[in-house]
Amino acid sequence: MLFLLLIIVALVVIYFISGIKIVQQEEAMIIERLGVFEKVLYAGFHIIIPFFEYPRKIQWKYTMNTPDGRTYSSYSERTLIDLRESVMDIPRQNVITKDNVSISINALIYFQIMDAKSAVYRIQNLPEAIEKLTLTTMRNVIGDMVLDETLSSRDTINAKLRETLDEASNKWGVKVNRIELQEITPPADVQASMEKQVKAEREKRAAIYEAEGLKQAAILKAEGEKASAINKAEGQKQAAILEAEGEKEAAKLVADGQAAARIKQAEAEATAISKTIEAIQNHGQPDKYLIAVRYLETLKQMVEGQNNKVVYMPYEATGILSSVDGIKQMLDSVPKG
Repeated sequence: MLFLLLIIVALVVIYFISGIKIVQQEEAMIIERLGVFEKVLYAGFHIIIPFFEYPRKIQWKYTMNTPDGRTYSSYSERTLIDLRESVMDIPRQNVITKDNVSISINALIYFQIMDAKSAVYRIQNLPEAIEKLTLTTMRNVIGDMVLDETLSSRDTINAKLRETLDEASNKWGVKVNRIELQEITPPADVQASMEKQVKAEREKRAAIYEAEGLKQAAILKAEGEKASAINKAEGQKQAAILEAEGEKEAAKLVADGQAAARIKQAEAEATAISKTIEAIQNHGQPDKYLIAVRYLETLKQMVEGQNNKVVYMPYEATGILSSVDGIKQMLDSVPKG
């Protein structure tokens, strides 16, 4: 009897223990009652009715990478749903671009379960569904782009994939946060051609930069020579102006000096003539004096001519000479000073 009582107590304890459910933080558990959805258990301590209420088991696909780079998938059943943001490595796939080039591509998708009930009841295997949807969407997006656009527009591809996947997976209670393309690998021959193209483009840019540098150097040199020529011409102009002004001032000074000398000479000659005339008037015979002076001037001109070989003496030379002698006597009679 005691043994039976112990068995009953043990069964009761097991019954109550099986009804205790502890859910960790950021996890959820789907509870069904007799095959019908009952409630969702979140983090904390919970008690359910054993045998009538039980956790719903869900299938979950795991993708694993081996050390040698290979990828394999495994399936398991679980009762807890992880509500944290999860990352899924999409296996490498071959897709064809719009210009019929086959490229190899793989990606990472970050998603988070927002509604545990929808993630369990609206899709049979959520990770596998997300993976297949990602591959299909990736083929559609890249199929509308040429190779060059695919290689240079990763942000555009990521945005298109995230928008399409988020819209399609919304009914599963999943939020797709972002998608990152890891590698886009074109065929070997295409990659070699691209490398040659990149090299040629770099050489082209280098030649352009070198030509631009030579052009700028030539422009700067020409501008420097132009400025130097302008400065030189300005200097020569200023020198010429200063030289002309100096010559003008010198000529003016010379002219002023010559004029002053002529004035002084004229004044001296006028003084001498006035004194001579005064002396003649005081001592008489002015007519002889004037005739003698005129005669001597004319005779001087006749003698100084280059073509005159014979000097003719006028008939009345003796009379003139007597007049000259008279002038001498007259001047000697003038008082000194």
